[in-house]
Amino acid sequence: MTSMFASGDGGAVSTVIENLLLRKQKLVEELEKAQSVEDRDKIEHQLEQINTALDFLDRPGSDDAR
Repeated sequence: MTSMFASGDGGAVSTVIENLLLRKQKLVEELEKAQSVEDRDKIEHQLEQINTALDFLDRPGSDDAR
């Protein structure tokens, strides 16, 4: 089943990126409310992982439509 967003696996990549961005937004909101240093560190680590994944997925060459 192919996505309506793009041909090939571009739709799947778009869905992954959307999910990562939603998760990132929730983590940023949690970070603003976090009380303990441990909670903040844990959230910041998760944000770093998401940013790394987004950078990897957004590289030129990963999307043939450009």
